[in-house]
Amino acid sequence: MDPTRSEALLSELSALVARHLGLHFPRERWGDLERSMPEIARAFGIHGIEALVRHLSFAPLTRREVELLASYLTVGETYFFRERRSFEALEEHVLPELLQARGGTGRHLRIWSAGCCTGEEAYSIAMLLDRLMPNREAWNITLLATDINPAFLRAAGKGVYGEWSFRDSPPWVRERYFKGTKNGRFEIKPRIRKMVTFAHLNLVDDVYPSHPHDTNAMDVIFCRNVLMYFTAEHAARVVRNLHRSIVNGGWLITSPVETSNALFSQFAAVNFPGAVLYRKAANDGRPSAFEQWIPLREEQSEAPPPPEMVAPRKHAVQDGSPALELPHEMTGAGTQAPDRGGPEAQERGPEAPGRAARICADEGRLAEAAQWCEKAIAADKLNPAHFHLLATIQNEMGLSGEAVISLERVLYLDPDFVLAHFALGNLRLLQGRRREARRHFENALALLRAAPQDGIVPESEGLTAGRLSEIILSAQESLSRDHKERLI
Repeated sequence: MDPTRSEALLSELSALVARHLGLHFPRERWGDLERSMPEIARAFGIHGIEALVRHLSFAPLTRREVELLASYLTVGETYFFRERRSFEALEEHVLPELLQARGGTGRHLRIWSAGCCTGEEAYSIAMLLDRLMPNREAWNITLLATDINPAFLRAAGKGVYGEWSFRDSPPWVRERYFKGTKNGRFEIKPRIRKMVTFAHLNLVDDVYPSHPHDTNAMDVIFCRNVLMYFTAEHAARVVRNLHRSIVNGGWLITSPVETSNALFSQFAAVNFPGAVLYRKAANDGRPSAFEQWIPLREEQSEAPPPPEMVAPRKHAVQDGSPALELPHEMTGAGTQAPDRGGPEAQERGPEAPGRAARICADEGRLAEAAQWCEKAIAADKLNPAHFHLLATIQNEMGLSGEAVISLERVLYLDPDFVLAHFALGNLRLLQGRRREARRHFENALALLRAAPQDGIVPESEGLTAGRLSEIILSAQESLSRDHKERLI
């Protein structure tokens, strides 16, 4: 091929890979791209690099095609307790503070390994939690691990590793948490493997934070040696989404080579021995969602309300139950909430408790969120969305039985509420009730097939019908794989 033509093709390929995956292939890495393209073309069933470029340019990629691209172009180099100083900061400072704060208030903890590769990072976190928490069973722990590469996720789910994954890791890792296999490899013990939930997620294209993805209200997010492979634009967008996924006061842990004041400007950099971690402010100063939410009347100006129209931030609940504090986002920094009886309060109407519940849930204030949700249900008993939100909160609190009851109420009110079928499928799967899980997944898929694939699923926070279908199909594949393994 003419060198000029080849260079133009590689430049276009680099831009297309950035568009679909967010991965940055500068000119000095075009050789890697060129070596991968013939195999990718064959995997796509396409003859020649030029035809592949045309396909990537004009055809919307399916999830399978995105996964194929990712499987050839993402890096899978990791090991247990990699960058140990970050884990020391987590063990000695971050987790003790979180465990003390949550010990008397719900005992829940949510951690996400974003870009988990073959699982060593997520399992390292699980082992650390096991060491720090002798009463782990008394806690509701979410340990989510996501990646775009399905081959990595399959390997992570198996939890079997060779010697190379233990380089530079403490001796107790293998001694305490692994058992040897016949072929000289090491399999992680089931009680640690069960602590981690692996799921497919594209950090560039997927919607998060999101309750369906379970990527909301995270206390700690690990996103290490991932952002360095993204274009600057995609890295900035991912960091903004991660910031929104973290509770106020929560932590983002990145790689030392990714340290950047500009990229992580929304966070406060906190120095630990040998590591810099990023913390979201306890009150991040976002604009008042309450102010954004209330539409201005035509006669209203943009000036703040006069003093006589404001009341204390704590407002009395009329039914005699304890007063609840409005979330910061519904009042604004330095702004007091209108009294329930004032004109602004009337504009809020019956939607206010539901909005307060969602805000508290996203901040990890689950007990308050549940109380607000009960208020929303009392105000509108026939709205299935309130029961669905309550089920989500109950599940995050570890109250799976109560969550099932709430979801069944959703389906009583609206049998076509697709997210309720999806959530019940996940809950039944976790409970080992596979037949019921399969039935709810099939019901959800039937409803999704009847909907526009690019349409937004109600109450999903931006998830399309097509993407949710892919997530459910992946869960069904996991069901089938587990069934086959049981038969072997």
